[in-house]
Amino acid sequence: MAHQELEVRKIAGAIGAEIHGVDLSAPLDDKSVAAIRRAYLDNLVIFFREQTLASDQFMAFARRFGQPIEYPFVKGIDGFPEIIQVAKLEHETVNFGGIWHTDTAYLQQPPMGTMLIAREVPPYGGDTLFANQYLAYEALSERMKALLDGLTGINTSAKADVSRTREDRIKDSATAQSNTNFVSEHPVVRTHPETGRKALYVNSGHTVAFKGMTEAESAPILNFLFQHQVKPEFTCRFSWRPGSIAFWDNRAAQHNPINDYHGFRRIMHRITLAGDTPV
Repeated sequence: MAHQELEVRKIAGAIGAEIHGVDLSAPLDDKSVAAIRRAYLDNLVIFFREQTLASDQFMAFARRFGQPIEYPFVKGIDGFPEIIQVAKLEHETVNFGGIWHTDTAYLQQPPMGTMLIAREVPPYGGDTLFANQYLAYEALSERMKALLDGLTGINTSAKADVSRTREDRIKDSATAQSNTNFVSEHPVVRTHPETGRKALYVNSGHTVAFKGMTEAESAPILNFLFQHQVKPEFTCRFSWRPGSIAFWDNRAAQHNPINDYHGFRRIMHRITLAGDTPV
């Protein structure tokens, strides 16, 4: 288990870095794992290129950083219940998760992070955008920060725009919980458990209201936040190739897969890692 010298290259000013000089199919020593985790915490999403990983190798890599968990709505691939296929097929028009969101914020303990590996990519399109929620919070006025710091967001798995993006995969890979509506309450501003930094923790895919307020009363502030938190200056854009991997911090980053490749296949495999209760 030899140590591999890593090179971290930022891809944008706000968020995102590519890591070079590492073969993830080989066992990682503790020093390499620590370096990757440091890059992950510093950049919120890290990318690897040209990684040829079988499902067991992908799972072994994930386990060095957390505990893989099953996704509530879609079954895992054969032999690996914690790995789901994220796909859009040639005849489909809606892509999985095709909206700005934080993964499964409707759970009481949302994932710490998500890993995605590209198996098949279209000849063009299918990029993913990521947004830094530390910066989104820090750019707010002091008065707005004071207001949000005391609010709790209500999150649901049934919000129409995002639930629609699961429909094709539920048709062919539904779980026993696929008709369940999960609801959670989380701070609108959460404190990252490892860095101690504050991040906005609402998202247009799942957040429907503030606790103690109606949806109509909540909507003006939420709609402002949904637009604010994905401003271009908070984002990066990643173009996939077969064997590319993205690993993002679900506690302080949002993502949005772009649906601009109708008529082509895009097949990814995803692992989510267990998180804690946001505070």
